Amino acid sequence: MTMTNEPVDKTDATEPSTAGTKYADRLTRLSGQRWKQALDVQAPYRRNIQRLTLGKTLDVGCGIGRNLAYLSKESVGVDHNPHSIQVARDRGLDAYTTDEFFDNPQVAVKGGYDALLAAHLVEHMPLDQTVEIMESYLPFLKDGARCVFICPQEMGYKTDDTHVLFADFAVLQEVCGRLGLKFEYEYSFPFPRVVGKVFPYNEFVVVSRKG
Repeated sequence: MTMTNEPVDKTDATEPSTAGTKYADRLTRLSGQRWKQALDVQAPYRRNIQRLTLGKTLDVGCGIGRNLAYLSKESVGVDHNPHSIQVARDRGLDAYTTDEFFDNPQVAVKGGYDALLAAHLVEHMPLDQTVEIMESYLPFLKDGARCVFICPQEMGYKTDDTHVLFADFAVLQEVCGRLGLKFEYEYSFPFPRVVGKVFPYNEFVVVSRKG
């Protein structure tokens, strides 16, 4: 049998869900580990989000609000997992389930957002589903709004059984193209691309623009 360290595309498989209490609890547990708090391991990722200066952002797939907490105060988070949304709300963040967002005209404002962030979302679903979901949020972005996609590299991809699609730079550029977004630039964070094969927290970052 040939062994490989490359990620496997699992989009045809039945994978564990990101929708239940168990997944929300896992995110909370991982983010609250003492060593992570003591070392402030989120500091570089916090600065990475903040230096993008995205303005009022629609954080799609916000989870428990890890990135939402670093965005501008008027930003809004959306996630299909109501348990994750409750955790985000308990942290004082403005977060909504998918249904709540679309049913609330005060937050689902056409052209009301400066940017869209999809961080650690694309890898959880087949590509066609990503495009369908992202399309539904584009009307709420201003013309010229930036769209930022962040996904794990090889080692990070392997750490979560709910990851089904390895979304590298090429895949994320395809997402941008299918959505009619103008690709602007991409980078590996926080370390060079090669590090992603051994370091689980290295990320692909792709920045694009609407219109």
